Amino acid sequence: MARLNVNPTRMELSILKERLKTATRGHKLLKDKQDELMRQFIMKIKENNELRKKVEEQLTSAMQDFVLAKSMKSDQMVQEIFSLPAKEVSLQVRYDSVMSVKVPKFNYEIEDQSLDSEFPYSYVATTSDMDQAIESVNESLTDMLRLAEIEKGCQLMADEIEKTRRRVNALEFRTIPQLEETIYFIEMKLEEAERAQVTRMMKIKDMGQK
Repeated sequence: MARLNVNPTRMELSILKERLKTATRGHKLLKDKQDELMRQFIMKIKENNELRKKVEEQLTSAMQDFVLAKSMKSDQMVQEIFSLPAKEVSLQVRYDSVMSVKVPKFNYEIEDQSLDSEFPYSYVATTSDMDQAIESVNESLTDMLRLAEIEKGCQLMADEIEKTRRRVNALEFRTIPQLEETIYFIEMKLEEAERAQVTRMMKIKDMGQK
């Protein structure tokens, strides 16, 4: 590790010791932040995986029902069936701070657009498979919104963990060792200068006695 290019003086020694103290304290704070972010990130990843598996199962089942129902109807009829929305989603996003990371929190309301029945079309025009497909998608809507919220939070936390890791490594493997080596070098230089000064004083004293 290359030491810093500074003059070996007591003033520089004092400045570098203060910098080392600050760097060491900063390293500890960043390491604590990294550990806490990792803990919360792992919790969110676990929840994300469980929720994603649930949503994928729901959507897979819905698609199977939809493909079966669609095979019995013309494309034009299917387009007419889905021309009107069954639900309207009002979404507001706020942000919570998790170890200085702003993660999104979704506040949403889901309103039914069809007042007369659960589906915005005639039961006569469709099959039970189509009804089941739409019902499965409706049931998964809340989970999909929650999944989007968690995945965005995980992405932001992962980015912050990587930034913090780089800063921790820079302090641990570069800045702090450089400061320690430079401080050691200056202390050795100052001790060497002191010994040389003592030696000179002793020689002057001996010459004076002679």
